[in-house]
Amino acid sequence: MEYHNPVLLKETVDGLNIKEDGVYVDVTFGGGGHSKEILNRLGEHGKLYAFDQDQDALDNAIDDPRFTLINQNFRHLKKFLRFYGVRKADGILGDFGVSSHQFDKAERGFSLRFEADLDMRMNQEGEISAYHVVNEYDEEDLRSILSLYGELRNAKAIASQIVLERSEAPIRTTENLRVALQRFLPKHREHKILAQIYQAIRIEVNQEIEVLKEFLMQTQEVLEEGGRISLISYHSLEDRLVKRYIRNGLFEGEPEKDFYGRVEVPFKKVGKLIIPSNEEIKTNNRARSAKLRIAERLK
Repeated sequence: MEYHNPVLLKETVDGLNIKEDGVYVDVTFGGGGHSKEILNRLGEHGKLYAFDQDQDALDNAIDDPRFTLINQNFRHLKKFLRFYGVRKADGILGDFGVSSHQFDKAERGFSLRFEADLDMRMNQEGEISAYHVVNEYDEEDLRSILSLYGELRNAKAIASQIVLERSEAPIRTTENLRVALQRFLPKHREHKILAQIYQAIRIEVNQEIEVLKEFLMQTQEVLEEGGRISLISYHSLEDRLVKRYIRNGLFEGEPEKDFYGRVEVPFKKVGKLIIPSNEEIKTNNRARSAKLRIAERLK
């Protein structure tokens, strides 16, 4: 089984406009597919630093003197690059979301296909698991998570049902959760609704939105002028953040104008939004919702 089949492999690495002696960062190492392609394009003096907080990913470390794997969350991008003596990079690649390996390993609790303990931690040493969210968050927090991260219109009713069910007995497994919410899962839409519920819980467990914001804010400090970011998102919440940040360097509002009505922004977009071809989706179904955006660092 492939650890992770890299999505938009050529397009994402092409977007970095690799220089042979450049310094690059892959913040979502996983199975190493994107990293291997970057190394293929680097010369002997090039450098690649990769981040992954998942212990399982360490087994995929690449034996190459140009390569360093950092077992940390990419929210710590700037801190750990500086630890390794890197002040500036020429390109940063990010392939966000859950890896194929995490989905396919039943005990991690990410997939609808398996019964498993409620976990969903990308960092297996993380303090908060899906069990904690489902069984200990109050009803209003659950409603907020399901509405904001799962984009569920009936988030209030689902949150209320979770609280009712857990008052009888803890909701320990993925199957317990499915049974507890059965009345919200009509057969023709069960998979879609459960996927939205899982997404909401997973984003909360891993603080994915906060992590993405912290990471994006650091990219403009880490990148050289003319350096590139090449970022793949898988759901609308992520993609909206990436799109807005590329457009104006903010997540909300608009940048201030100077006396002449001009604005200074940190990036300019490169090309148009890229999505996988029908051929790639046929061979890798998890590519179906991927969106790639590329941008270049301005002064």
